[in-house]
Amino acid sequence: MEPDDTPSRPDDLLDALVRQDLDPLSVAELDARITVLQGEIARCQLKKDRAVSHRASADDLFRR
Repeated sequence: MEPDDTPSRPDDLLDALVRQDLDPLSVAELDARITVLQGEIARCQLKKDRAVSHRASADDLFRR
């Protein structure tokens, strides 16, 4: 059986991303990468904001 090459945790994907060699990428490819990463940052921020809001709502509900 061949070893599984898929990362075992989502953190492994981030680790692979930050270790990727950027030297072979063109300016256009770097711009595209930055655009995608900015979109992902916005998506993560939105998820975090919703989680914080949900938690605050739950805390308020159970404090009454």
